[in-house]
Amino acid sequence: MTVPTTPSTATYRTWQRLPHNRFGRALFSIGMCVRVPYFATVLPTVERMEPGRCEVSAPKWWGVHNHIKTFHAIAACNLAEAAMGMLAEATVPSTHRWIPKAMNVRYTAKAESRLRASAVLDEIPDFGSIAEGTELTVPVSITDREGREVVHADITVWITPR
Repeated sequence: MTVPTTPSTATYRTWQRLPHNRFGRALFSIGMCVRVPYFATVLPTVERMEPGRCEVSAPKWWGVHNHIKTFHAIAACNLAEAAMGMLAEATVPSTHRWIPKAMNVRYTAKAESRLRASAVLDEIPDFGSIAEGTELTVPVSITDREGREVVHADITVWITPR
């Protein structure tokens, strides 16, 4: 995968400046939730963030329970959107902007433990060639503690030059 050489976003530069340890991840994740308060409902921690990839984990706690005490479907969607959003911040250069346009979600198994959302692009687009709006679909796999996929989301993002 080719890493973009275009200017990175302030969000990604902040990630790069913080220490790559538990403290740095926690500090960044708190800042993300201050900027996007709804993400805080799942208590997310950004574990990895780089162009084309982001991993975000969330604990299973009473605030994300549904009526059968598993991770609520919409809470899982919130986690998927957090992973996609941080992937976009690390991937889409500051010369462009992005916004979610659609989400297709499949719930494949009960989510009975903490979860990890992995957003991964197989190929990073050539942003220099994007002169008008274009769609980019970001696949997000959400796995449980055993590594079993419990939710899969395909999030379509609309990208335009600034």
